[in-house]
Amino acid sequence: MSSETKSDNQEQVVQIRRCACVVKGGRRFSFAAMVVLGNQRGEVGWGYGKAGEVPSSVEKAVKDCNHHKIRIELKGTTIPHEVEGRFGSARVLLLPANPGTGIIAGASVRAVVESVGLKDILTKVRGSTNPINVVKATFDALQKIRTRDDVARLRGVEL
Repeated sequence: MSSETKSDNQEQVVQIRRCACVVKGGRRFSFAAMVVLGNQRGEVGWGYGKAGEVPSSVEKAVKDCNHHKIRIELKGTTIPHEVEGRFGSARVLLLPANPGTGIIAGASVRAVVESVGLKDILTKVRGSTNPINVVKATFDALQKIRTRDDVARLRGVEL
């Protein structure tokens, strides 16, 4: 990856968790970070990292983003159709919106949608609101998006 490719990726920290391990001398803390990394042109990934300090865990999470990277075909500022993603008991509903609506979403879904480059979208989270599961459910929903050309090719029909 060249330096200009890496610099146009925008990272957003979704959540930082603090864990405590009780030892003889007291509590030993460690940190876990959930990060979303995207270039706002249809490419986005999520990463999870754990370390003794917050900056180290965020750095590990950014490196982990390459393992969970997906590419979405963007046409316009919204998605072509309604789609639902699931992970665990988290359900994320993504709805297309008219131009000028903006991003109507909670913090976890907003991080993913902004990173992928969508400008107008409506979302609803049902079931679990655990930020890690919500991010994974949002990725599941984004992977289910099909354009008119994709559907025509899969069905063997010409438009």
